[in-house]
Amino acid sequence: MLPALAHVDCWIFDLDNCLYPAATDLFGLIDARMGEYIARLLSVDPVEARRVQKAHFLTHGTTLAGLMAEHGIDPHDFLDFVHDIDLARLAADPALVAALDRLPGRKLVFTNGDEAYARRVLDRIGLANAFDGMHDIHAMNYVPKPNPASYAALCDVHGIDPARALFAEDMARNLKPAKALGMATVWVDNGSERGGHDADPAFIDHVTHDIGAWLTEILGDEYR
Repeated sequence: MLPALAHVDCWIFDLDNCLYPAATDLFGLIDARMGEYIARLLSVDPVEARRVQKAHFLTHGTTLAGLMAEHGIDPHDFLDFVHDIDLARLAADPALVAALDRLPGRKLVFTNGDEAYARRVLDRIGLANAFDGMHDIHAMNYVPKPNPASYAALCDVHGIDPARALFAEDMARNLKPAKALGMATVWVDNGSERGGHDADPAFIDHVTHDIGAWLTEILGDEYR
């Protein structure tokens, strides 16, 4: 193990565009479904629906949070609709599967999506049994990353000592609260939309374009 990370006994990973490449553009499918949902909800055209969608994302952290705050929608209805997509474009990364299998300590998924969708994705990318737990948007009481309250709840629910944890995420701004708690941080800079927004070396310890390759590297030669 890389000496700087030898203390880590809890490995926390974002899901979308982190455990699979952003180039897969799975979010493009979700994005389109969000637009459809908003157009139907507000009886607006696609252009206005997209404006509303992105405004909520930037202001509230997720489109869902904005729609709940400003339009009182049912989160289950929204999540079921936007996650009803074909996952055929996803594939397993053998290096990531092998590295996670050998990684010492607990492994958790921390996602602004919901567990049902996350389980489908993990199954598709060969990681159905790779994680010891999950903290999704329902567990956050719909207060998404990067709100610090969601990180505190993650630690409380799963008994995590932040000083012995690492968080990997493709949205750089979502690493700031993790670093403030004392976690080691990894920015998976693989091309996510606005992934580098508000990126600051002060709260980013490591940067990689490929999380599977990075994990393989930190585990050392015996795991290659």
